[in-house]
Amino acid sequence: MLRIAVQAKGRLYEETMALLEEADIKIPSSKRTLLVQSPNFPVEVLFLRDDDIPQTVATGVADLGIVGENEYAERAEDAEIIQRLGFSRCRLSLAIPKDIDYPGLKWFQGRKIATSYPGILRRFLEKNGIQAEIHVITGSVEVSPGIGLADGIFDIVSSGSTLVSNRLREVEIVMQSEALLIGYKKMSGENRKLLSELLFRMDAVRAAQDKKYVLMNVPKDCLADVLAVLPGMKSPTVMPLADERWCSVHTVIDEKSFWEIIGKLRALGAEGILVSPIEKMIV
Repeated sequence: MLRIAVQAKGRLYEETMALLEEADIKIPSSKRTLLVQSPNFPVEVLFLRDDDIPQTVATGVADLGIVGENEYAERAEDAEIIQRLGFSRCRLSLAIPKDIDYPGLKWFQGRKIATSYPGILRRFLEKNGIQAEIHVITGSVEVSPGIGLADGIFDIVSSGSTLVSNRLREVEIVMQSEALLIGYKKMSGENRKLLSELLFRMDAVRAAQDKKYVLMNVPKDCLADVLAVLPGMKSPTVMPLADERWCSVHTVIDEKSFWEIIGKLRALGAEGILVSPIEKMIV
């Protein structure tokens, strides 16, 4: 049985649970249970603090873990990255009070920086030849400059609203982060097979994200022009209709280019356009 370590609460927990649910891996909800077994897939979920997950996987206590890349990089544990999951995106950045002029990275020379990620920050400063005092804080790092505890901060940034509310501005992006699926390097062969099945399900869910299934009626004399603007996994499906002058075209379109393509299709004569969400897609 696979054991997967997951953050016990927060945004990463919610997105991880949603991914497992969409992959039809049922996890009974229990706020007080550390270890929960799925009733329909050979996996059990171990709920932990996010900063404990890399070590738990590296030592084999769990076979897998879903953790932010920021925590994986900070802990520097010997676990392998199996897959980037594409959600819980953020960045780790240096920020300073917004009213201070910033001439460049040299501004941090000799300054005090508050952070919950001293390892990543120390490596970045050393790489760039900057000597600064790192003040480790667990909690609300962003308040440090306002109370005189530090000159600047190094912290996670998502929307940037927390920086704005604390009169800070982002001046250097040090690294980008997203959720990672990490694994124990000495995982057994049996669990490797279970991992392959898990990845198959997860890939099917992720392949369907931001995709729309589109059906439309197209005049046959416009078919070539319509097919020229349509994306498809291999090729759009074309089916005859009762009216021999028309055909039905089925395809998959990315959400980001959806309205642009739909506008072109209408201009080319497509009618009766039907759009459906895609739950899963096997590629």
